[in-house]
Amino acid sequence: MPDDELPDDELPEETLPERSQRAERSARSEGDAAKRGKHRRPPRKKPIWQELLTLFAVALLLTFLIQQFLGRVYSIPSGSMEKTLHGCPGCTADRVLVDKLTYRFTDPSPGDVVVFEGPNSWTEEDGGVPVSGNAVTNALRSVGALVGLAPPNERDFVKRVVAVGGQTVQCCDNRMRVLVDGRPLQEPYVYWDGGKPNTQQHFEPVLVPEGTLWVMGDNRNGSQDSRFQGGGGIRGVVPLDKVIGKARFVVLPPSRWQGVGDHNPQGGIPFALGAPAWQEGLPAGFGLVAAWPMLWLTRRLRWRLRPDPDRR
Repeated sequence: MPDDELPDDELPEETLPERSQRAERSARSEGDAAKRGKHRRPPRKKPIWQELLTLFAVALLLTFLIQQFLGRVYSIPSGSMEKTLHGCPGCTADRVLVDKLTYRFTDPSPGDVVVFEGPNSWTEEDGGVPVSGNAVTNALRSVGALVGLAPPNERDFVKRVVAVGGQTVQCCDNRMRVLVDGRPLQEPYVYWDGGKPNTQQHFEPVLVPEGTLWVMGDNRNGSQDSRFQGGGGIRGVVPLDKVIGKARFVVLPPSRWQGVGDHNPQGGIPFALGAPAWQEGLPAGFGLVAAWPMLWLTRRLRWRLRPDPDRR
């Protein structure tokens, strides 16, 4: 008689563990089959308000990162750069996209329009942006500054680079032109508020220290710049480590969409206008667009990590 047909008490001792193992495997197989037969309950869909809140949070995070490391929109606070940039009383101030990446690899050049944090010599007697005692107003101001809809809280300025470290700058020749190393500058962007230069235009030769910039506003009769800040002279220069970025493009209002020229006044060679295509969009708009695929990828990753008995 085969071993399979023998009673348990007559089976050889070595076959009992084998039968026990076969029984356990059979029970596990039946349990797995039962589980595979059950349909997995679909995940509950999030309410629309939660989806929108997640989307907004991702967009805000991306906007913050973009504006910290790539570019930021600034509101022009005054008319010192007329008519290149509008900020005059009674007009709609330009919103300018400032490229923060370029000067990580190179230094500003003559003709560049730069945004910079005011050195101590510029701000020691300046009251800065008025601060409201209302917490809600201050919070709204901070959010507006983040997306370029309000002046930044810090003391930031926008001017044009006229001379760099090691050069000597002075004003003026008999045609009221600024001189750098004795050569007159070609400055087609200069605007004279009032129609002609005033007597304040003249200043003695200044040797710009290495690692600093001599900057001036395009509105030469209406700009408090290196000629006057800190009393003028050496105290009017701007250290390179104070430079935030290069003004690239006017993004608002729509009627003013244009590149910010960086004509080199020392060589008469114009540089390309505007910014690379990947830099010309509004950071907030890019953040909102990028939030959709980020949200989709997050949901897919969460689904893949969810325990699933059907996936082997």
